[in-house]
Amino acid sequence: MATDKELSDFLKNVEKRAFKRTVYAVRDDDAALDIVQDSMIRLAEKYGDRPAAELPLVFQRILSNATMDWFRRQKVRNAVMQNMSDFGGSDEDGDFDLLEMLETMEGTLGAESAADTVGREQILLLIEKEVSQLPGRQREAFLLRYWEELDVAETAQAMGCSEGSVKTHCSRAVHALAKSLKAKGITP
Repeated sequence: MATDKELSDFLKNVEKRAFKRTVYAVRDDDAALDIVQDSMIRLAEKYGDRPAAELPLVFQRILSNATMDWFRRQKVRNAVMQNMSDFGGSDEDGDFDLLEMLETMEGTLGAESAADTVGREQILLLIEKEVSQLPGRQREAFLLRYWEELDVAETAQAMGCSEGSVKTHCSRAVHALAKSLKAKGITP
């Protein structure tokens, strides 16, 4: 059984990655924050008595389900609003904030030149943009495998698919990212 400290440490460790992963999925900072917070609360309330080793997979599953629930609610809301818009004028507000999620490195002040910092940040923003443009399942598999560092079996369990599907999604994501980044002059 996970202690309160283990649960707290786990949530503190996973919050930024979970937020960024959710922002990639829903493309809305506020919605992503709500989804991640709800998922954390649900983990603490309903699964806090699980062993600490089970927390990462349980949390990933809760987060995936909460994200899918958000999409379902959005679909219903959009359908209702579409029908309601037949009665009034259209006031579509099609803009949403781009990802502004580049973390600042703490404790490294003066460790690199300003040019290196700007160059690194520009490359990271470009990579984030390319990751956000991957198809949903490829993006999810890629982030779980390489960002969350889950193995193939854990990723398959979190995504609710076979290990072969995870490998296929990851392979396609890596090839698509490599191709698009190479076209922009970024090579390993």
